[in-house]
Amino acid sequence: MEWSFQTAEELVAALRSGAVTSVELTEEAIARIERDDKVINAICVRDFDRARAAAHRADEARARGEDRPLLGVPVTVKESYNVAGLPTTWGMPPHRDYVPSEDAVQVTRLKAAGAVILGKTNVPLGLQDIQSFNEIYGTTNNPWDHGRTSGGSSGGSAAALACGFGALSIGSDLAGSLRTPAHFCGVYAHKPTLGLVATRGMVPPPGPAFPTDLDLAVAGPMARTARDLALLLDIMAGPDPLTRGVAYRLALPPARHERLGDFRVLVIDEHPLVPTGAAVRAGVDRVAAALVDSGARVERHSPLLPELTEAATLYMQLLISGSVARFPVESDEQLRAHVAGLSADDRSLDSARLRAMVFSHRDRLEADNLREVHRHGWRQLFAEFDVVVCPTTPTPAFPHDHDPDPMGRRVDIDGAEYPYFDQLVWAGLATMPGLPATAIPTGRSPEGLPVGVQLIGPMFEDRTPLRLAELLERKIGGFEAPE
Repeated sequence: MEWSFQTAEELVAALRSGAVTSVELTEEAIARIERDDKVINAICVRDFDRARAAAHRADEARARGEDRPLLGVPVTVKESYNVAGLPTTWGMPPHRDYVPSEDAVQVTRLKAAGAVILGKTNVPLGLQDIQSFNEIYGTTNNPWDHGRTSGGSSGGSAAALACGFGALSIGSDLAGSLRTPAHFCGVYAHKPTLGLVATRGMVPPPGPAFPTDLDLAVAGPMARTARDLALLLDIMAGPDPLTRGVAYRLALPPARHERLGDFRVLVIDEHPLVPTGAAVRAGVDRVAAALVDSGARVERHSPLLPELTEAATLYMQLLISGSVARFPVESDEQLRAHVAGLSADDRSLDSARLRAMVFSHRDRLEADNLREVHRHGWRQLFAEFDVVVCPTTPTPAFPHDHDPDPMGRRVDIDGAEYPYFDQLVWAGLATMPGLPATAIPTGRSPEGLPVGVQLIGPMFEDRTPLRLAELLERKIGGFEAPE
């Protein structure tokens, strides 16, 4: 029997029953990577010798009667996580030889759960792109069309899952970096509520692995089914033991509903700043139709929805001002001169991004205050609805575009071109207020590319969109292996 596309849940059951060993699963995964990853380039750092040793230990532990949530299950880890003894570069050539001596907290949790780590997955330079390519490891291709991107920045992880290179992966999300690759590759991902999952050890090299609270960015699970997402989130979730974990314990509330027909859902597919492509709109409509058919309450409009233009602008302000602080792009004088030349009437997202590059401390505080207004608006909305269904990006996976000037790139939406980073408006809808969002596949475009949507839920009620994802998977189908 071939095990590579079985779910993590199925693999755990097979391991427990003795139908397969961890060594067998690991050898099959390694063979598949060695055979198929030449054209995909998802696994940028292989750790096969230690994976084989870990698999042997897992089988020995099971023979002794041990049973842990992922004991013996092969998985992968995004390159941005520190794994002791393996390079952590974030795709940045000056740090190609940086090797941390300590695991990231999430790697520690994977190992404690018994997972077998096969290696690390590819990322863009500095995790700063919607594609996954860099000078050190090259380009990760989309498994469905090698001329297209797998997404970013967790593109290597999404491609690995789509190709059967391990049952699970862990990634991160600041600008849709979990959800966009899942949408482009036809897999599942969950962006947790901000602060739900500890991120220590996911830090640009060679920075120290302090237990800091990140703004906007989260660590999260990727899988080929919704149930596997929930399984991995349970392992990842919880405060850092060095800080809040000293005093706090996690107790996520259950999903609001167990039946599809009981959900109250707001469905949106139009944004005032960027159109939604026909293929993505069809995916949203398919989900809406499945919900209506199951008896769920579905609305297409609500005055409770926070204003989308303001939300997108605010997201860009918070995203870019934070990113420039970590990765300066040009001198402060050049930036200020550029911004000074902008028309006061120019309210485009490109201009919002440029202005954010020279934000003052006061500007940032004002943006934070406005974010709280939006968070309160979302709380009011989620008193009326349980989940918001919307696009992840306006299009399926687009062709590779490695123009060194990202601001000059364009994304094609049904024949019309738009600024490259404007496609982030949908990802930012959940990221800016820190809400949980589950990316699910909904089928394929007329060209055969995967298409998905995201399910946005109430803060710290991550089990609600995850449960809806599981129910929709049963209703409309889920992951399909690339042809």
